[in-house]
Amino acid sequence: MNLSEVKSDIKNLDLLAKQVVEGFITGIHKSPFHGFSVEFSEHKLYNKGESTRHIDWKLFAKTEKLYTKKYEEETNLRCHIIIDNSASMHYPMVKKQTVDNLNKVGFSAVASASLMEILKRQRDAVGLSIYGDSYEYYAPEKGSERHRKMLLHQLEQLLVSESKSSTETYKYLHEIAEKIHRRSLIFVFTDMFQPNKDNETLFEALKHLKFNKHEVVLFHTYDGETEFNFNFDNNPKKFVDVETGEEINIYAENIREKYTALVGDYFKELKNKCLQYKIDYIPVDIRKGYNEILTAYLISRKKI
Repeated sequence: MNLSEVKSDIKNLDLLAKQVVEGFITGIHKSPFHGFSVEFSEHKLYNKGESTRHIDWKLFAKTEKLYTKKYEEETNLRCHIIIDNSASMHYPMVKKQTVDNLNKVGFSAVASASLMEILKRQRDAVGLSIYGDSYEYYAPEKGSERHRKMLLHQLEQLLVSESKSSTETYKYLHEIAEKIHRRSLIFVFTDMFQPNKDNETLFEALKHLKFNKHEVVLFHTYDGETEFNFNFDNNPKKFVDVETGEEINIYAENIREKYTALVGDYFKELKNKCLQYKIDYIPVDIRKGYNEILTAYLISRKKI
């Protein structure tokens, strides 16, 4: 299948993100994280000495208290979302992206839109970087609605984007780290597949993201059913590396045990390196929904 022909059945990413966040907020009170604030105020108490220009007089008439309106450029936090758009992120192959059938980059796009929705409600600024075989897109952190719509458009393009060739993740993470100067919360969506490079090169790039005391959350994005458990039937299959083009013909059952052991070791190594660099490591199975991602935002926001 030519991945350039992938279509999306998601007609309104903004609406889907709102639904994801509303479902999350509804359920959060029943979770161990019920103590986190999920009430989003559009006003703040007036402080003596501030300009009276933005006082909400209608609200004063109802409450007899002075509040000023919070505008979108008044942000509490700066957040930058980074999405790996390399060929391996277009696995599994799908003809049409739907809510229940997304590849890794499609899942990352919906997850990022959901993060942007909750960031909007908290009046936080958001920026976006996308890289594949080049540094495809960069937008600095802003809080305006126009800016958010622009980012949503970029995420919608990911739902129908074609497969890319091999990427140098470490290179682009270094470039992005140089662009983000003020202390920020950084979310990275990547499967951490990097052909022809040792793991240490990738880990050093992640470490660079901690520069300037950023809070970094790595969403290690994967398909748990096939990429971790290697759950294929035992008919002979041709496996093709989508980034290098290398092919191998095997029976899945013959190598499953060794494969899962090696992948498990890599996940552990990645987790330990993130612990060493004080990066929040969150393995994200694309088959398991978005609650873990939004919870990670709330936890990280408290830290920063």
